[in-house]
Amino acid sequence: MEKENQKVSVLFMLFGTLFCVCLITANVLETKQISFGPVNVTAGLIVFPVSYIINDVVCEVWGYRRTRLLIWMGFLMNFLFVGFGALADAIPGAAYWQGEEGFHQIFGLAPRIAGASFVAFIVGSFINAYVMSRMKVTSAGRHFSARAVWSTVFGESADSLIFFPLALGGVIPWEEMPSLMISQVALKTLYEIMVLPLTIRVVAFAKRYDGEDVYDRDISYNIFNILK
Repeated sequence: MEKENQKVSVLFMLFGTLFCVCLITANVLETKQISFGPVNVTAGLIVFPVSYIINDVVCEVWGYRRTRLLIWMGFLMNFLFVGFGALADAIPGAAYWQGEEGFHQIFGLAPRIAGASFVAFIVGSFINAYVMSRMKVTSAGRHFSARAVWSTVFGESADSLIFFPLALGGVIPWEEMPSLMISQVALKTLYEIMVLPLTIRVVAFAKRYDGEDVYDRDISYNIFNILK
């Protein structure tokens, strides 16, 4: 059931919108560190794994080409959000406004966090999509759950190894960094496993709704071939 269709479906657009919202929200939430018992993580953990789940769904249903478009679209929307936030932070607040410090704590750190997240996001997302795509072809479409989990492990590991040193180095103690990165990967992977029953149902629905089930045979994995 493979189709070479250049039109973008309504369902794909909805996934794209949710994908962008999750990325933008995660950028803001990453400015806060939270604790789950003895484990310290960033608040971005609440929403960021959803973007990887969407990545998995889109790659499984519409293939690597559409996922590549989705990733770059998310990158651009995130860049615009951070740019506007940094501009607003740079403009002096009104004399009567008392929220300058709180606003700066979020958007003043955001450019650094965004710069790190941009690099980490691109690397992690494309690794995630590549693993999903290749495993689908080699397994002849079987074992979706394994593809979803392993793609997350590889993608999130690359993301965390890049993001945390660049974004939070010097902000949090360096001795906390390894445990923070390992905790993030483990918790995000656990997140993926917990929602797998829902993800499987979403994938099945999307395949039925759009009549798509793309296998990425003989395609270019060049991340810059956005419109191909």
